[in-house]
Amino acid sequence: MATNKGIIHIYASHNNTIILLTDLTGAETIAKSSGGEVVKAQHKEGSPYAAMKAAEAIAEKAKDRGIYEVIVKVRGQGGNKSNSPGSGSEATIRSLTRNGLIIKFIENVTPIPHDGCRKKKRFRGKKK
Repeated sequence: MATNKGIIHIYASHNNTIILLTDLTGAETIAKSSGGEVVKAQHKEGSPYAAMKAAEAIAEKAKDRGIYEVIVKVRGQGGNKSNSPGSGSEATIRSLTRNGLIIKFIENVTPIPHDGCRKKKRFRGKKK
């Protein structure tokens, strides 16, 4: 069942970028790639270059399946960690458009705590 639409999930932390291509329901994974798959050095996994190469691989797999229109969902670490996505998210979106995919809209799905877990000791502020 090849449709012409799909969802690309981008998880961009500061150490790595993971890209997942699913169908519109999100149940079937069509392709996946990460920054660690395309670069040799471990310290370069979170770089924009690694994210760009991983996005190129995803775009090729999407075109092979007949998917040309995508919805992009960007996710940062969230929770107690940083809410902003890593540097690989912008490079991923730019690379997807350069490789011929049409992006319908971009959504930020970073989990935000509603006064959930307590932060680490050094991030709770100084005592007076």
